[in-house]
Amino acid sequence: MTENNNIQGRHKVKNVWRKINPFRFIKILDWYIIRKFIGTYFYSIALIISISIVFDVNENLAKFSQYHAPLKAIVFDYYMNFVPYFANLFSPLFVFIAVIFFTSKLAGNSEIISMLAAGVSFKRLMRPYMISAALISVMTFFLGAYVIPKGTIVRQNFETMYKNKKRNNYAENVQLQVGKGVIAYIQHYDNERKRGYGFCLDKFENKKLVSHLTASEIQYDTISDAKYHWKLSNWRIRELRGLKEHITSGMSKDSVVMMEPTDLVFSKGQQETFTSPQLKEYISKQIDRGSSNVVQYEVEYHKRIATSFASFILTTIGLSLSSRKRKGGMGMYLGIGLALSFGYIMLQTVSATFAINADTPPMLAAWIPNIIFAVVAYFCYRKAPN
Repeated sequence: MTENNNIQGRHKVKNVWRKINPFRFIKILDWYIIRKFIGTYFYSIALIISISIVFDVNENLAKFSQYHAPLKAIVFDYYMNFVPYFANLFSPLFVFIAVIFFTSKLAGNSEIISMLAAGVSFKRLMRPYMISAALISVMTFFLGAYVIPKGTIVRQNFETMYKNKKRNNYAENVQLQVGKGVIAYIQHYDNERKRGYGFCLDKFENKKLVSHLTASEIQYDTISDAKYHWKLSNWRIRELRGLKEHITSGMSKDSVVMMEPTDLVFSKGQQETFTSPQLKEYISKQIDRGSSNVVQYEVEYHKRIATSFASFILTTIGLSLSSRKRKGGMGMYLGIGLALSFGYIMLQTVSATFAINADTPPMLAAWIPNIIFAVVAYFCYRKAPN
């Protein structure tokens, strides 16, 4: 009796698993196309990035020798972070190349015709393509939002030391809001020493100045466990109490000021070194401070999300263009497809520039390429063989 109950229990578990198992929708045909898609995608990445590395080595070898860059640093700090950065940057292009390449081969071997003749609709044929696009989309977003920014920091530090020797380490006349009614001003800031000169901190209540702090120098505490710790030198505080004022001063004072070195010095491409949660926090903090230097950070944040959806759009375009067997091969349609994918990447850059220089909303600027090419994808889908 007990054995029968155990057998029935196992059957129930198996039946439940069959119902909730997502892989039950993936058939042999789907696995065949998914393996082709993913395999060709990584093959195209390996091929094109290998060529890019050869050109990059040829271009920068003289600089690496001039600045005596160690081989270990070149391989692990530069190229190990160079490869995922550019692979992820041009992921939409690799997706399109993969789809065009293996689908045109299937069409050339009359495999697509056989599938359609066997009763497989074009809509059903798209299922494994969309599953593959979803896998690539999730991988692209995860890498771009969490992994690559950390590697970009290492790569940019290497470029500063051994490649271009240029980095913005100074700031002049910086003014920012560090709290509600609290305005900080630094006449000159040296990011290498994490030290500022000519510091002022004004506190306002009901639009009236209640405290004015000045210090000849301000030094960021880099060894503190908490953020926002600064050491003031030659400080002086004027507290305004009605018609009277109270003045205190001293040589040295530890203080908490709600700002960090990253808030004072902005370098080119700095937004690429933040993970998405860090970007979101930074954008929120800068908006609260009334900073105008936040647009490129907003564009970067929304672009990471929008780019992950490009896999679906370009997969649809590639499948629609290459699924029909044509006389004379796929040359013309391959050219059209590559032009579309390059157009997508170019439009991403142009729309980001519009957001920064033409007051276009950052979210709209990041999604403009997807909106335009979604229309193109729908048109191609309607013209695809059924």
